[in-house]
Amino acid sequence: MIDLVHTSAAGPTALGAAYRLLEEVFEGDFGAEDWEHSLGGMHAFAWEGDALVAHGSVVQRRLVHNERALRCGYVEGVGVRADRRRRGYGAAVMAALESVIRSAYDLGALGTTDLGEPFYRARGWHQWAGPLAAITPYGPRDTPEEEGAVYVFPGVMPLDPGAPLMCDWRDGDVW
Repeated sequence: MIDLVHTSAAGPTALGAAYRLLEEVFEGDFGAEDWEHSLGGMHAFAWEGDALVAHGSVVQRRLVHNERALRCGYVEGVGVRADRRRRGYGAAVMAALESVIRSAYDLGALGTTDLGEPFYRARGWHQWAGPLAAITPYGPRDTPEEEGAVYVFPGVMPLDPGAPLMCDWRDGDVW
């Protein structure tokens, strides 16, 4: 069973467990800025008793596409405890987050690694083919280092996957 809860209602126990889980899952490559990106939206928690075994969140961001600012459900902080992988927890977490995206946003988006790519592709996420950029404090800046790692989940807005896609600014990894 998945608990789908807003950050404001999750409480320190669940949020602390999620942060520790993600530190473990990402083997030390998950820090305060990454956690900050995961807050302020809906969290999907998968528990076995008192132990958190999987987590993911979806937060609102603005993406600019074809001169329109779109309301995007951006997926962050997805991880499954190593000894609980391949048991459907990741799929259950993503199904809950995708339901939020479908009902509340123009589209979904996320950044993934090569390891996560087959999982998201199998769920109907599409690799963004067009150029990527970010709206920074210094104006728009291309982010070619992210090309191939950004995936979108189609929503109600028609998308041109070869057109530029620009994200709003945030500290740390912008995508």
